[in-house]
Amino acid sequence: MKALVIIDMQNDFMPGGALAVPGGDQIIPLVNKLQEKFELVIATQDWHPENHSSFADNHHDKENFDTTTIDGLEQTLWPVHCVQTTGGADFHPHMNAARIEAIFRKGTDPKIDSYSGFYDNAHKKSTGLSGYLKGKGITSLHFCGLAAEYCVSYSVLDALDEGFKVTLYEDATRALNEADFEKMKKQILDKGGRIKHAEELV
Repeated sequence: MKALVIIDMQNDFMPGGALAVPGGDQIIPLVNKLQEKFELVIATQDWHPENHSSFADNHHDKENFDTTTIDGLEQTLWPVHCVQTTGGADFHPHMNAARIEAIFRKGTDPKIDSYSGFYDNAHKKSTGLSGYLKGKGITSLHFCGLAAEYCVSYSVLDALDEGFKVTLYEDATRALNEADFEKMKKQILDKGGRIKHAEELV
């Protein structure tokens, strides 16, 4: 069986949001169409506490997009975004959420960031997504959402490690940095993932 996984289609990642992905809103119609092709639709949601260590504002000597080391892991420092229960953390109002069966929240631990929908960046804690999908008999995962080179790609790589067959729809995602996304696509292909266009499916 197959499932669609929609990554972080939240207001703060849309144009005008706190951490806007260029053209992030342009993929919403395609994401909505994709949902019609899958019996099971899952979504992830960045869900940060205000004191999250990945926020530049929580480091007195740092600026947005600086890098630092936190507990031995290199960390990009982000603008404050997707804070729990705020409008910025909500899904974009034009995205159809009616068919989403379950939402898996990530980035809830203030001490560590979590790009992937499966694990935090140190792979210490699982969100439970893998077990949930396997319990449903899902063997094939199809990904779309934001941002391409971060939360989408890291989720795809973890899905491959978890033994799923994986397809990434590159026309149903957008990147903060296209060059970085190209590097991530190479990793995905090298691991056995597939990269396709959703327009061919819908």
